[in-house]
This record gives sequence, structure tokens and C-alpha cells, in this order.
Amino acid sequence: MGNNEVEAFLNHLAIKRKVAARTQATALNALVFLYKHVLENELDLSLDFIRSNRQQKLPTVLTKSEVALLMQQLTKRNLLVASILYGSGLRLMEAVKLRVQDIDFDYKCIRIWNGKGNKHRVVTLAQELIPSLRNQICQVQEYLQLDLSNQQYAGVWMPHRLSKKYPNANKSLLWQFLFPSYKLSADPETGEIRRHHFDPSSVRKAIKTAALKAHINKAVTPHTLRHSFATHLLQNGADIRTVQSQLGHSDVKTTQIYTHVLQQGADGVTSPLSLLPTN
Repeated sequence: MGNNEVEAFLNHLAIKRKVAARTQATALNALVFLYKHVLENELDLSLDFIRSNRQQKLPTVLTKSEVALLMQQLTKRNLLVASILYGSGLRLMEAVKLRVQDIDFDYKCIRIWNGKGNKHRVVTLAQELIPSLRNQICQVQEYLQLDLSNQQYAGVWMPHRLSKKYPNANKSLLWQFLFPSYKLSADPETGEIRRHHFDPSSVRKAIKTAALKAHINKAVTPHTLRHSFATHLLQNGADIRTVQSQLGHSDVKTTQIYTHVLQQGADGVTSPLSLLPTN
């Protein structure tokens, strides 16, 4: 396969899959790398394919009062996760994969390792969550003590390099998942008995159910809390670059989408209907 097949695939992404322009560009970059460095058969620089023109969606954002109503409907099991999503702007998988040592109480921050794009970042931690987080860590410690009494327990999962570098860390408190599963399970790769983290699908269901109970007439997902975090930061006067850093966006243009939400009307234009005399 060569230029013709690559062009056909990129056209398929744009026409059939209707992917965003950035997704199509990522696919092209990956193919260029593959052909140049792996197959050693570079693609033609004048590839002719249809460019995706799908625009980025405007995010769904909750008001502050809607966030409060949503939190009131969540059970204790999911409330802390949702609070971190909104309070620190994390993606759902970033939240459920947190380890105990990622919480820095002294500097009131959370360290995110290998987020989207395999990037690390440091985000803010709300002072109000510190008591709940300390209590959560106590629960993690109780689980760990119980697990250590189980001869089959192989310790928490760790990336391969770290498991080799720190062979005993998988049974230390600091490396345990902050939101551990209620049950032990077999590692799908090795078959070893471990305690994994929360199932992200259960958090999604809980937030959707809470939104219905709170009578919020918006399509609410865990990512909606991240959108709300960014929008409310800007609303409170935060600099766009600061918000970009907190969210872990590579390009500030991605962050600027939230400025549109804050504008009253399209581009901040007041409708002439609002200016008609009332008498």
C-alpha cells in the first residue's frame, strides 16, 4: 500500500467517519512517520485528499447552582470523584487513576501523570476537599491492610518499568489507587490478584442519574464538570494561559472555546430585540 491507499483512508475519515480536522491530521502524521521511519518508503508530499472541515463542538456547561444541585444528588461513593472533576478540572480517567501519593496536601495540588498526550501536569486542589481526601486515604489504608493478609494478593498494578525499578512499591500505601475497587480481581494480563480502581462507567452512570434527579435539562457527563471548571475559572477572572495549563491543553486555541460560553450572545452582541421599548 502507498499514496493511493493513504489518500483513500484519509478521505474515509473525513467523509464516512466525519472526524475533526485535528483527528485527521493526527492520522496523517502517524502514517507519514510509519512510511518514513518503519517502512522506509516515504509518502508523496503532494497527497490529494479531502480535508475534514468538521468544527469543534461548543461545550455544555453547568451554572454554579446546577453544579451544587448535581453534587447533592450523588452518593458518597461518587461524590468525591465528581468534586475532583469539577474542583480540579480532571478528565474522568485521570481522576480514577490517581494514586495516594498524587495528592499534595502541603501545596494544595494534584499531580497528573501521563494524561492525554502522555503529558504530566500539576492542578489546583480545593481546600474544602482535604478532609474528605484524608478520610479516603484512611479507607485505602484499610483495604491495603486487608489485602496484605491475603497470600494471593500481588499488589497494585504498576507500569512495567516502575514495577522493575521499585519491586516492593506495589504493596505500599503511596502507590495504591486513591479510588480502589470494592473487590479484588484478576489482572487480565498476568492473572495475578490485584485491587483495581473505580470503574469509570459506574461514575458516568452515577453522574447521569444525579443530573436527572436534579432536573438539570442538559446532557451532563463527567466531562461536563471539566468544561464547567474551565468556564467558571475564566468567569472568576483567571488568565486564559492559567486555564490552559490547568486543563493540560497543548494549544491555547482549544482553551479559547470556553470564552465563547461566557459571551452574552454570539460574539458578545446584544440582540436588537432586547433594545425595543417595553411601552
